[in-house]
Amino acid sequence: MICILLVAGHGTLLESHIKNDQSGLYAFLEDVPKALLPGVGGKKILDFWWKAVNTRQLFSEVYLVTNADKYKHYERWATANDFPVENIINDGTTTYDARLGGVADLELAVSSKKLNDDIMVIAGDMLCADQDLDLTQVLRFFRLKEGELAIYYEMEEGECTSSRGIVEVCPHSHRITRFWEKPGPGETDSRMASVVFYCFRRESLPALRTFLDRFPRTEERVLGGYMEWLINVAGVPVYGMKLPTGFQLIGQVGLPDYTKCLAHYSTMKTQRTVKTITRRAYARIGIVGNPSDGYFGKTISMSIANFWAEVTISESPTLVLLPHPLNDPTEFGSLLDLFYISRKEGYLGGLRLLQATCKKFYQFCSEKGIALSKKNFTLKYNVNIPRQVGLAGSSAIVSAALRCLLEFYNLTDDDLPKSLRPNFILDVEKEELFITAGLQDRVVQVYEGLVYMDFSKSIMEKQGFGHYEPMDVTCAPPFWLAYLRDPSDSGVIHSDVRQRWLNGDPDVVEAMRLFAELTDNAKEAIEGKNWTLLAELMNKNLELRRSIFTDECLGRGNLRMIEIAKQHGSAVKLPGSGGAVIGLCSDPVKLVELKRAFQESGFVFCQIVPYCPTTSAGRQDQPAS
Repeated sequence: MICILLVAGHGTLLESHIKNDQSGLYAFLEDVPKALLPGVGGKKILDFWWKAVNTRQLFSEVYLVTNADKYKHYERWATANDFPVENIINDGTTTYDARLGGVADLELAVSSKKLNDDIMVIAGDMLCADQDLDLTQVLRFFRLKEGELAIYYEMEEGECTSSRGIVEVCPHSHRITRFWEKPGPGETDSRMASVVFYCFRRESLPALRTFLDRFPRTEERVLGGYMEWLINVAGVPVYGMKLPTGFQLIGQVGLPDYTKCLAHYSTMKTQRTVKTITRRAYARIGIVGNPSDGYFGKTISMSIANFWAEVTISESPTLVLLPHPLNDPTEFGSLLDLFYISRKEGYLGGLRLLQATCKKFYQFCSEKGIALSKKNFTLKYNVNIPRQVGLAGSSAIVSAALRCLLEFYNLTDDDLPKSLRPNFILDVEKEELFITAGLQDRVVQVYEGLVYMDFSKSIMEKQGFGHYEPMDVTCAPPFWLAYLRDPSDSGVIHSDVRQRWLNGDPDVVEAMRLFAELTDNAKEAIEGKNWTLLAELMNKNLELRRSIFTDECLGRGNLRMIEIAKQHGSAVKLPGSGGAVIGLCSDPVKLVELKRAFQESGFVFCQIVPYCPTTSAGRQDQPAS
């Protein structure tokens, strides 16, 4: 691939302001081309672009197109920066009125150098907020598509759309459906701005000459106008790739814009290097409907403040995933110590979850046309969710890690909508780690609080995710939780039910329908605070589950906890895949007796504290510095 940097601008407003500045502070910059002005960190603006494209693994050649008026400046820059002077193309113009226009300058490079390769074109005099731009992702995405590529970004508040090329992009195909070169008021609501940062296939390069023949006036020969014609008129497929960063100093900008941008981006860079982000995701309990989320059913679940997973991300020179001292042991007191720890904890901790999340995150961004900055990080986690008792500890680690990555790379709900995040988390566990799971846990950990979920087949097939309805968590009744001190693998609870369902077993199909019916009834009971009815529905949920999974599959520990709850007159059910039970007991006296009975039988007992995302104290939702 060939890269062409365009820096052939004439008599810019910025140059004029510097020349006429009375303070004398910028006298040393007089007559210096915009691309050679100091950028972030004191380096020239063009230095950044040269660093980004100066790699033989990506580009066979890099060309610079300038004008006769500024040629000497760029020649001097080239000799000082190991840029091949013979690759500087002089368009021969010396005044603004005689300028060729961006499209003509590009075509000059193509024709004069007889280029017959794919081309990346960049305006070398614009300032990019991301000083660690990774072009590898850009080129990989370009090669995945059968068309041209335009880079765009979401404009910051206060930026005017009338000064940019504005695009509308299909969220599914990523094809640009419409391009406006400096749109007028009311023409579009989009704030996605395209800059001179394009990739063109060699097959489409003759279109440059076609455009120039049709538009002889210099003021029409801007690259934004070319893209507008290419997309809106010629119908050439052009795809958009989003950079989660901003661009400035585009076109005619003045000295105030220049100094403001430098101050803003310098501050951003300073803050970024010290920023540490910590995010939590909470354990969850399935109140009614589980385990029907993987069977087009309905469920109600609640995140609980008792247990959580916490992930911290901070920028670092290399990418580091730190093992947890307890969950990812690599040192043991003896072979006997290794034996007991491995028998109780298993072989795999949370480190694999962090690694799988990072891998899937990069893959997602690459496929969705999001170019991440080339910066590394250290990722570590802590978790107090009991293992293998069905409280969604694994998905909590993935959920918290995803939140950290999204914020670290400045991605928003537009990039990965909230409704799709549970699918992403589930894909990490199922596709990368082969963990058997459904969407329920991930939905409630993304939305938090008390959530009603409808996974009906018609809804799932139509939109790819369920209907998720947050409920008032303050309506939650006094639940309790008991779990095994030393659980076995809870995954055994699923047995052969999945295969029976796929085979159309009438008993399993009917059970999933009844789970959904119980969920709708429970929703009304919770909203009406009818705890007696809710207790009945929870008991029915348990018995329905036992009917299709069998007591043999449930295991002795789960059955013993169920028995204790029933002996004390409490509603009871499994909140997840096994290893724990939850119950509903409104009588304080009975609750004390229940707690004693569980503890005397060797189980852990606690009263559940609902997690309210807006009011819970100590919520980790602000970056620490």
